[in-house]
Amino acid sequence: MKLNLRNPLCFFDLETTGINIAQDRIIEIAVIKMLPNGEVQRKANLLNPTIPIPESSTAIHGISNADVQDKPTFKEVAKEYAKFLEGSDLSGFNILKFDVPMLVEEFLRAGVEFDYSRKKIIDAQKIFHLMEKRTLSAAYRFYLNKDMKDSHTAEADAEATMEVLIAQLEKYDGQEVTDGLGKKIGEIRNDMEVLNKLTSSEMVDLAGRMIRNEKGEAVFNFGKHKNKPVLTVLRDEPSYYDWMLNGDFPLDTKRRLTEIKLSGFKK
Repeated sequence: MKLNLRNPLCFFDLETTGINIAQDRIIEIAVIKMLPNGEVQRKANLLNPTIPIPESSTAIHGISNADVQDKPTFKEVAKEYAKFLEGSDLSGFNILKFDVPMLVEEFLRAGVEFDYSRKKIIDAQKIFHLMEKRTLSAAYRFYLNKDMKDSHTAEADAEATMEVLIAQLEKYDGQEVTDGLGKKIGEIRNDMEVLNKLTSSEMVDLAGRMIRNEKGEAVFNFGKHKNKPVLTVLRDEPSYYDWMLNGDFPLDTKRRLTEIKLSGFKK
């Protein structure tokens, strides 16, 4: 099945020093770009994270400090990847909760502009959980009836995600999607805009600290102000903004919070 693309679609995966978006770093990145004409381009790098790789992380992806000591840093390749991803939409497995926030954070640290808000984001894991509820290896086995090879290498995971998304669309094209209460929330179609709305429309910041409610308002998704409108909290408790800006939150979360504050207080 050929994907119906208006823009190039970049399937990507990261291996990292850990799972803390604000503190950990990328040590491997792989991007497979599918163009609307069906052509496929690839770009991948091992990277020096400039911080030690914990043994617990090496046990998962097999990348050690010795493997990356002579490799470029993300900052050194950031402009190359920004250019490679320019004008493309994004896809991957569990990228909304981890890979996209981590990638954006690294671009921000490198001082390279990467505006994900203009991109459609299609998370194959979200479609999988909406329709079947389960890991990338399980999804690969379910949709393709074979086992993944080289699991937890970035390129193998990105490649598997590409195959899984295509298989998902072949299996579910035209089927409706319902929430936990049985309410229809959309349908699966070979259209990246439709898939973007199904998998990432509630997102305000990539770490999920803020989401949109049924009214479309940005609300906090954590802590004592969970489900309260962000602007209401910032008006009633101005110190909360300063607390978040000085806290251990991802740079993207702080940037989105500031944008909401400025846009709301101008009205």
